[in-house]
Amino acid sequence: MGNTATSAQSTIAAYVKAYEEIEREIAGLTVEELRWKAAPASWSVTEVFSHLVDHSIVVSFRIREILAGSTVRLPAFDQDAWVAGQKANEEHVAHIAAAAHSLVAYNARLLARLTKEEWSAAGVNAKGDKVTIADIIPAFVAHVERHLGQIRRIKEQAASGKDVR
Repeated sequence: MGNTATSAQSTIAAYVKAYEEIEREIAGLTVEELRWKAAPASWSVTEVFSHLVDHSIVVSFRIREILAGSTVRLPAFDQDAWVAGQKANEEHVAHIAAAAHSLVAYNARLLARLTKEEWSAAGVNAKGDKVTIADIIPAFVAHVERHLGQIRRIKEQAASGKDVR
C-alpha cells in the first residue's frame, strides 16, 4: 500500500467496484441461468456470487482481528463446504446482492477511517504468512476478478446450447 490517502482511496474504490462488475455481469440472467451448473460438482453463477459474499464475511473478520491486535492465526474456510452447506444455489441472487452491498459498504467505511499505520497492521494467515490490511484488500479484489472470469465461463457454457433447466 502506498503512503498516501490517494492510495487508500484507490484501493477502497477498487474494492467497491469489484462487486459492481459482478452485478453488471449477471444483470438480466434468468433464475434458471443463474442456477445452471455444468456438472453437479461445479458451481452455478449463484453459487459463485454466494461464495464471494462468504469470502467478504471472512475478510471482514480478518480485518477486524488485525485491527484488534489479535495474535491468533486469521481464519481460512472450506469454500465448497460453505456453498453446499448453506444450499447457496437455492438463494435468490437479489438477497445475495443485498448482503454483498451491506458488507462492502460497511467495510469501505471502516477502511476509509484507517490511518496509514492501520493499513500496515498485520496478522498471520492460515498458511503462516504475515499479511497486512493493505495486502488483504487488493488480494480480495483479485479474487473477485478471478471469479468474474468464472461467471463468464459459466454463462458461455450455458449459452453453448446446453439445457439451462
